Order: sequence, then structure tokens, then C-alpha cells
Amino acid sequence: MKTAFSDLAGAARRVEGSRIAGKVSGVLGLTLTADGVQRALGIGARCTVLGARGPVLGEVVAADAGGISVLPFGTWDGVVVGDVIESSPLGDTVRPDTGWIGRVVDALGKPIDGRGPLHEGIAARPVKAPPPPAFDRRRVGARIDTGIKTLDIFTPLCRGQRMGVFAGSGVGKSSLMAMLARGTEADVIVVGLVGERGREVQDFIEGDLGPEGMARCVLVVSTGSEPPLMRRQAAWTATAVAEHFRDTGLQVLLLIDSVTRFAMAQREIGLAAGEPPTAKGYPPTVFAELPQLMERAGPGTGQGGDITGIYTVLVDGDDMNDPIADSVRGILDGHVVLDRQIAERGRFPAINLLKSVSRMLPDCHTPAEYAVLAAAKRVIAKYTDMEELIRMGAYKPGSDPEIDAAIRFAGPVETFLTQRKHEHMPADQSFAEVYRLLGEAGITVPLPVEQTVFRHDLAE
Repeated sequence: MKTAFSDLAGAARRVEGSRIAGKVSGVLGLTLTADGVQRALGIGARCTVLGARGPVLGEVVAADAGGISVLPFGTWDGVVVGDVIESSPLGDTVRPDTGWIGRVVDALGKPIDGRGPLHEGIAARPVKAPPPPAFDRRRVGARIDTGIKTLDIFTPLCRGQRMGVFAGSGVGKSSLMAMLARGTEADVIVVGLVGERGREVQDFIEGDLGPEGMARCVLVVSTGSEPPLMRRQAAWTATAVAEHFRDTGLQVLLLIDSVTRFAMAQREIGLAAGEPPTAKGYPPTVFAELPQLMERAGPGTGQGGDITGIYTVLVDGDDMNDPIADSVRGILDGHVVLDRQIAERGRFPAINLLKSVSRMLPDCHTPAEYAVLAAAKRVIAKYTDMEELIRMGAYKPGSDPEIDAAIRFAGPVETFLTQRKHEHMPADQSFAEVYRLLGEAGITVPLPVEQTVFRHDLAE
């Protein structure tokens, strides 16, 4: 009965009403120009072009005295000069509901998993909304247990935090996202695959997420073969779905893969609209849209939930100073750097522990946990500084007790931090194990007097 009512309500919203119509005056590449509707359709408005092969949904991206410029959510195949263009009755909104959990939808919120229609929620939610007011938001909450050893110890994730994952191609970015989706403490997981390879969608659903991950997940998918409007829309729609569950009081983990493809889609849209290219060919709207997207995640207001956001950044040629990477790093509350050299020697997740930063430290760790973290990072940094000399045989064992301890610690901790994507370890256990490895390497970690858990685990 509930589904039938939802279908009836959706059909009622699509009933023909009065519309404003104009005419297509030209098509060049992705950009269609039209006149007769420029006083009715503003930037971002939805419209429908009635072509020979059926109606095509579009969005207004530019306007001047001569007419409007429209980009398609599909293709302009079959559209000719003189075709009718109408305002669309469907606004730029989605209607999420708890029935969306476990489902796969496209960038427009339509089901694509072959499991029938979606139940629509009562309220329409705009896919592009302003971030919550800064002074109304709560502070970032307590640490979240992700089950990933390197993250829980070295770059912890807190409730309502926004973290970036920076990686080149083929370094394990998608696997890390799947590990987060499967093991992180959250009520609902919303995943936005932006510009994903078509063949990898089923691999991610069945191989990476599995039934356990999909059971609490809403997956929004736009493949790389789709138009730029659809790719950009996927990130907006995923964020809007996350906002819906946040406003119902739930803790939401939002995973967007990747922000770089979102920026590339916006670059195509901006250039088609006539914007001038700036840094690396990206027009100014790209750098305006990035904070608008990512600031929507974070702590909620009042008694609602929070959105903990993870955004992947595909760095071109492993260049961490790429304009998009540089901009995103300044917006988010921390960054995790995946290193190709670490991946090549077989440690996954291939997180560079010295280059990755969580801006929630040290407050999100207890004093004892932070003492273990600081000691481990000092030892790893010491080994990294001397690594080349050690491998060449230029360092003589016994010359420096600190370097000798770092050598004893490096091998075991590398083995311990290696983790398969279906493995999970509680944060307390991860800290206890690193504390034990430090002790076995001869490194003393002074702990607060009131802290006994690490000593207890070491004694056992």
C-alpha cells in the first residue's frame, strides 16, 4: 500500500500542466542554444527538448539577451533547429526514503538495480543546497572505529569530520573505500561513484561491498560514459541523500569517489558555457563548486545526526600539488596519502604514515593513545631518513641505538599494518599491538599513570 501511494504521488507530480515553450536555435557540440524562454528559465533550471528521438532533459548553464545555453543529461541526437524546448515540471530535487537503503540509483535518483521502483519520501530535497549555517553546527564528535589499523592509529576519523584520500591510479583507492564502507561505525553509508568505469560498478557492489556492505548502503552511480551533467549530479545527489538521513538523526558516512571526476565534469560544463580556463584548464566555477559540495558534509545542527565525509582525489601523475588536490586539501579536515612505492612493496592500504594528517589530533586520542602514536611516528621517521643508507649497507649496526631500534621496529610494524580488505581490527587492539611492537624493539613509551590497557595487553 505504501509503495502504491508513492507511485501514485509520483505520477501526479508528472501530470501535464502549463509550460513555457521556446525554439531550438542551434546546437554546437554539447551546447544547445534556444530562444523564447530566456525570461522564464534561469541558470540551473531544468528543461525538456522535444527531439525526433524523444524528449531530452537538459539544464540551463548560460544565458544572455539572445537566448539560453543548455547542456543535456543525455545526448542531442536527433535534435534539429526549430524543435520545441519546454520548462520541465520536475525540479532539481530527489525524495529519499529509508526504502532507498540497499538500492542502487543513478544521478537523477532513478533505480538502476533492476529491483523495481523506489519508494519516494514525503518531502522533496534539492540536490544542490547551501551548507548548514556555521554558527548552528555542532562540533566534531568522538572518534569513529573504522577497523583499519593505519587510519585508527595514525589518521583517526571522527564523527562529522571530512577527510580526503589522495592517490594516483591503481594504488588501492577503491579498496580503501570498500573497507571503510564495510567496517566503519555508521547507521547509513551513502556512496557516490562519480565517473566510475562501467565494468567496475558490479565489482564494487559484489566484490568490495558484498551483502554486508550493501545492507546499510545507498549507492549513487554515474559512469564515465555519461554526460558531464550526470557525473556532476551524482555527487550532488549522493550528498542530498546523506543530508536526508542526517536530518532524521542518523549517523551517515558519505563516500564520494572521486572529487577529481566531479571537477572534470564541472570543467566540461564551464568551458561549454563559455567560461575562460584558468589553472590547468579548470574554469573559476570549479573552485567555487568544490567548497559548496564538501561543506555540506560535517556535523549537523540541533539534535540531528552528522555526515562524516570521505572524498577521494585522483592526483594526476602522483602530483599532490595538482590544482584540485591543493584546493581540496585546504577545504577538508585532513588527508590520507596513498603512496605508489608502498603499494609496490605490497603493503595495503598503501597509506604514507608521515604525509597523512588528521586535523582532529591530538584531541580525538586519549593521552596514552597519542603517546603510542607519537612514538611510532618518530621511529618510522627515523627509519625513513636512514632507509636508503640501510639498504645500501652503508649503516653499521650498533652505531646508533635509536636507528637500531627503528630497524627492529620497521619490519614487524610493516607486516602488522598490512591488511586485506575483508579484515577488521578494533582500534584498542591496534594500539595495543603497536605498543607491544615498540616494546619488543626496545623503545620505551611513557604512558600516563592512569592508563593500564596497553600494559595489560603487553603482559598477556
